[in-house]
Amino acid sequence: MSHGVGVCESAVRPHGYKCEEFEVTTDDGYILGIQRIPQGRIEGNGMKRQPILLQHGLLVDGIVWILNSPEQSLAFILADNGFDVWIANTRGTRPSRRHVSLSPSDKAYWAWSWDELVTHDLPTTINLVSKYTGQKLHYVGHSLGTLIALASFSERRLEDKLKSAALLCPVAYLDHMQTPLGILGAKVFLGEILSDGLGIAEFNPNNKKVSSFLSMLCNSNPSVNCYDLLSSFTGNNCCLNASSIEVFLKYEPQPTSIKTMIHLSQTFRDGVLTKYDYGNEEMNTERYGQGTPPAYNLSNIPNGFPLYLIHGGRDLLSDVQDVKHLLDDLKFHDKKQLNVHYVQNYAHADFVIGVSAKQMVYESMIAFLRHHQ
Repeated sequence: MSHGVGVCESAVRPHGYKCEEFEVTTDDGYILGIQRIPQGRIEGNGMKRQPILLQHGLLVDGIVWILNSPEQSLAFILADNGFDVWIANTRGTRPSRRHVSLSPSDKAYWAWSWDELVTHDLPTTINLVSKYTGQKLHYVGHSLGTLIALASFSERRLEDKLKSAALLCPVAYLDHMQTPLGILGAKVFLGEILSDGLGIAEFNPNNKKVSSFLSMLCNSNPSVNCYDLLSSFTGNNCCLNASSIEVFLKYEPQPTSIKTMIHLSQTFRDGVLTKYDYGNEEMNTERYGQGTPPAYNLSNIPNGFPLYLIHGGRDLLSDVQDVKHLLDDLKFHDKKQLNVHYVQNYAHADFVIGVSAKQMVYESMIAFLRHHQ
């Protein structure tokens, strides 16, 4: 029995939506769970629905899109607006913790960084949806879900299967990241003490070693509120209500690989977006055929590909300066195909679990998606 069954049963069907579970195996053996909400609560008149894939961010899984009420959660809002909604869960998260031969307790299971999400998880998931529906799909990513999409588009991997991409809190550059916990963490991850010192390959905030590491970080810095780790990571979210935070903490955080955390820390340190740096020329050469990791060149993103970007003024992870840097890479993008929105008082989590996100974010995003049907 996979955990996936739980999501449909516990979080979708009780609200009166149909829900289906899928499993798909990546070419490197990870078995990913995917949920689908094929239609809204009110049956459509057999019309052909446009498929849309929702890709979550770091340290969470796909359930973030359905934590609030149906009137406030993006997955339900899209289903009620006539979309065929698919929810991705990347390797290592609760619905996607299986592998053809490895177990999550094996170090080898965690031997990947977000590069592998670009080369394996994303194409596998998008191919499943496009084969199953026989249509091109829309893509919505949040945070890390925007980073892997941008990296993928820069390598011209998937945009031929997509109609458009909506990027919430786009993350490409992290050099202006302001979250105190993130900055402390990045410095430590760069020492890579976690992978060696703690002898773990999985970064699971609920694991004893990792949580004591977090509280050590947190106690070493007076500017971090140890009781509100969510804000310490994301910035002060304006619009979460207590019950949505409670539900959020029931399901999240989810684990990722230490290697992904190190990779993000390298981006923070170097101010450039490259593949994972093994830290020495020999290993890089063995992996990439060159001594330094190849860059993801975001100005290679096809200029005519429809992009919707929305970011927040209080977001400490997807900082306004870093989003500007990304927009500079996109300066030759066809103006008609690039929609940029800014929400002054929103921080990182507001875009996904904020109670006002429907008015502040989703309505303009849905208008954009309809425009690119």
